Amino acid sequence: MSEKSKRDHDPDDANDRELINMEFESMVEGLSLDESSPSTYLDELENFVDQNKFVAPTPPRKSLSANLKSALSAFKKWKDGKTDRDGDGVAL
Repeated sequence: MSEKSKRDHDPDDANDRELINMEFESMVEGLSLDESSPSTYLDELENFVDQNKFVAPTPPRKSLSANLKSALSAFKKWKDGKTDRDGDGVAL
């Protein structure tokens, strides 16, 4: 006789199965299949995404003269910078 057929008739195995079935039934008993909740998991997930959406900052507007001064300053800073060109952002 195989081990499986011996286990099917084992009283301890039957008691274990009965306990497992009772635990399962008690867990299922507590579940509610009522779908009348105001929001679903997908609704909550959509709200979560909306609340955490990245909003890019809007820099303050500059006048034309302020833009030109800023560009001239950046150019001078670049021109008067390091003499060796290893640090100019280009890597080979």
